[in-house]
Amino acid sequence: MSEPYAGDITPKQAWEILQSSKDAVLIDVRTEAEWAWVGQVNLSSLEKEHLLVEWNRFPGGMRNETFVEDVAKLVPNPTTELLMLCRSGVRSKYAAIALTAAGYKTCYNIEGGFEGDHDDQRHRGTVNGWKVAGLPWMQG
Repeated sequence: MSEPYAGDITPKQAWEILQSSKDAVLIDVRTEAEWAWVGQVNLSSLEKEHLLVEWNRFPGGMRNETFVEDVAKLVPNPTTELLMLCRSGVRSKYAAIALTAAGYKTCYNIEGGFEGDHDDQRHRGTVNGWKVAGLPWMQG
């Protein structure tokens, strides 16, 4: 039996894939509020843009029932390498599984997500994730 998605990669591995593969696409599956208030990745030095497709809808947190269709409109080629990002790597894992089940060949989950796991004081942004890895990001 094959895995339900291509697997977990670190933020630095994601950056390396985005650097080396001109067709690889990063999809941020967080909510509109997170994109606006917490920040987003910045791929401008790679001359790329990331895609924003909510896994859960804001407000309310209801599952985006058209997630796969929304991605398919933006990335119609199922052989495109997809790198999924959320806050800490949970929603993005489910998104990678859903897209793999829909026929996309290579869907990675970026472990630790954008902000990472909680530290001992229950704060994010200190343990792991895109920001902790020192990768480019922007706010506002």
